[in-house]
Formats: sequence, C-alpha cells, structure tokens
Amino acid sequence: MRSEYTKFIGRDVHKESIAIAIAEHGREAPRFIGTTGPLIEDVLKVLSPLGASDRILATYEAGPCGFGLARQLSKRGYDCQIAAVTKIPRRTGDRIKTDRRDALMLASFLRAGELTPIVIPDERDEAIRDLCRAREDAVSARLKARHRLKAMLLRHGYRYPGKGGWTATYDRFLARVSFGHPAQDIAFAEYRNAVVESFKQVDRLTDALRDQISTWRWQPVVSALMTMRGIDFIAAATLVSEIGDMSRFDRPKRLMSFLGLVPSEYSTGETRFQGRITKCGNAHVRRILIEAAWNYRYPARMSRGITERQVGQPSNIRETAWRAQLRLCGRYRRMRLRGVNANKICVAVARELSGFIWDVARQVPAPSK
Repeated sequence: MRSEYTKFIGRDVHKESIAIAIAEHGREAPRFIGTTGPLIEDVLKVLSPLGASDRILATYEAGPCGFGLARQLSKRGYDCQIAAVTKIPRRTGDRIKTDRRDALMLASFLRAGELTPIVIPDERDEAIRDLCRAREDAVSARLKARHRLKAMLLRHGYRYPGKGGWTATYDRFLARVSFGHPAQDIAFAEYRNAVVESFKQVDRLTDALRDQISTWRWQPVVSALMTMRGIDFIAAATLVSEIGDMSRFDRPKRLMSFLGLVPSEYSTGETRFQGRITKCGNAHVRRILIEAAWNYRYPARMSRGITERQVGQPSNIRETAWRAQLRLCGRYRRMRLRGVNANKICVAVARELSGFIWDVARQVPAPSK
C-alpha cells in the first residue's frame, strides 16, 4: 500500500445502493458520508469532492456485485481493492450489522492495513472462469434431472437389471417403460427429455470451453497441468481459471493455504491442537483437487490417457508429473496401511497435489497480457 494515500474509502456495495465511509490519514475515527446509487456516476459524485484520485484508496467486500465497480474506478485513476471476506477481522461480541457500520469498519481496517485484497482478474480471464462455472452448473443440473427420472422409476417399481446406467442398453430399458395412466407417461417423457437436453447442454459448453481455451493466454499452463494424473482438460481449465497466475505465490504452502487445504489450529501455551481443514479458499478448486486425489489410490503407472496428454510437453514437466505420481501414490498407500480414513487421505493427497501443480505452473513461461 502506497504511503501517500491520505483518504481511505470503505463501501458496502449492494445491488441497489452503496454505503460509503471515509477514514482520513491519522488516528481520527472514520466518518460516514452517506448512501448513493449503484452506478459509477453516483460513486464519482461522492469521491470527486474528496481530492486527487491518486491520494484515495477505496475498497469493498468481494461478493455478487463482482469486479465491475473496481475496474471502472481504476480506469478513472482511483486505486480500488476488493477485500477477501473470510480474512476480514471480526470483533467478538459485535452483534449489530448495518450497511453504515460495515462501511465504517472497512474504512478503518483499510487505513490500518488489516484487509487482505483479492486478485482482480482481467476481463478475458473472468470470461473463461464464467464459462467453466456455467459448465459446472450444467453438470449439477444434469445430475438433478437424472435423479428425478430415477426417482419416478423407483416409485413405480421399475428397476434396471444391469449394473451401470446411462448407456445405450439403459436407454433401451427406458424406452420400454410404460405406466398405467397417460398422465404418468407424459411426466416420464418430460423427465427423459430433460435428461437428454441436459447432456446436450454439457456437451455444448464443453465444446465451447475447448474452443475458448485454445486461444487463451493461459492455454500452455492448462496443457501442462493435464500431464498429471487425475487432471483432465476440464479439471485443468477449472484450476487455471479459478487460481489465475500462480506465480503470485512465492512457495507452494501459500497456495495450499489459499485453497483452504491446510488444517485449522488452536495452540496456547504447551497445548497444540490441529483440526479440520480451514476451507477458507476457493471451493471450486478444492473440489477438483479432492476428486483428482482419488486417482492416486491405484499404483503409479503411465496410462494411455496420461501418455496422450503428455505428447508435446517438455521433459521437465513430464518428469515433475511422474515424480508427483510416484510420491502421491506411495503416500496414499502408506496412509491406508496405517488405517487412516480414506477421506482424510484424499485431503492430504490433494494438499500435496496442489504443491506439484504450483511447481508445474511455474515451469511454464509467463504469458504476455
């Protein structure tokens, strides 16, 4: 934070209003300016009388209003940070929350340097991330559609005799299902149609993601991460779009902490207690890593899929991916022999996997913006 800032602006941003407070340089208590509209013109009317834009530092909490306001202020010469919500200090015993109080709190903490700013992605990176999340939502909708169809079958006693579902054989089984009333046949047909459309939507979004990634500046990092076991195209694209530039983490432990994969701790005096992982980071990345960690329960080997994904990658990246597979497969096996719960093993493997991801990403030349 630059030392020449003289005014610190805290804003509690909502869909229809923005509460604004200011903390002057020094030790005076922050004061509330007022509530304005959500548009950039409304905010500038409040900020303009406060002086030169290069002497003002503004902030607001990360939330559903996104990065648009911060980008617009930056274009007009204002420095604007977006504060990580999980890292904002909370006063014990404070049970009153209002927009005015939140704005005053943000201004005070900003002046004191107590806020942790998040990285604001550029518009192209954010667009890829939105596409990845849209596909993730479509996969969730597909799962719900399949559950609804199978629930109707179960209610009426239809059970598929085969082992796996959603295959060509399963489709032929569904085509033979018939109910005793036309209304039920209509309902079942609608459920089947919803499942078919959900599959098509996921396929469309996957194809669109592949097309957009091919011209993205972080495409080399996506391809490099695909050399690792358990990380296919979708997983690699999600990791890179959510984390962004991994070079901002000077060591892998910072990335592990950022993702919420480190254990919580309560230590006092001679007592030291470590509990569950903090889960304070990006939930999308954490889910991808834990799903990928399940692949390391098998012995290390070069499958056909991994071999195909490693074609064209430099030897140092392929060696790192193989070293990661040897270590993580061995780690899983040793912890399993000790009787550790499988879910805990996967979290531990996911934590180490994030360190290897950091190592692979830093070996890729930095792209130009």
